[in-house]
Amino acid sequence: LAKHCVCISFSGCVVPGAGAFEIVAHRELSKFTHEVKGRARLGVQAFADALLVIPKVLAMNAGHDVQDTMVKLLEESARVEKRTGGNPPNEMVGIDLVTGDALVPAQVGIYDNYIVKKQIISSCAVIASNILLVDEIMRAGLSSLKG
Repeated sequence: LAKHCVCISFSGCVVPGAGAFEIVAHRELSKFTHEVKGRARLGVQAFADALLVIPKVLAMNAGHDVQDTMVKLLEESARVEKRTGGNPPNEMVGIDLVTGDALVPAQVGIYDNYIVKKQIISSCAVIASNILLVDEIMRAGLSSLKG
């Protein structure tokens, strides 16, 4: 708990928890894929889909059907976005671990540390880039062995 307080005081802000941030980030990146051309589009969509791992794991650990829960969350998030014209932080939709339904985390006081989310996303991008680089180096090595 003390570590969380230090992170909050250092960054000065929080984001809605319960998977709400990841759901909104997924939806926004999915929209962005229509603006990206070529193979990069696949990377953006893969990153967007990877963000849904957090709410999926929350649903699974709470004993709910993952697919049903994700459908509920994404549909409710779309309804909120349509109704409000965006994704205001106080209306972002996350998962209620008790019922498996959608809830607004800000209304019940569920928050995540902003700085932790920022670091996780940054680390994921770096790790994915390194994996692709290693894969490229391995392919280059295999092709030089054949020649």
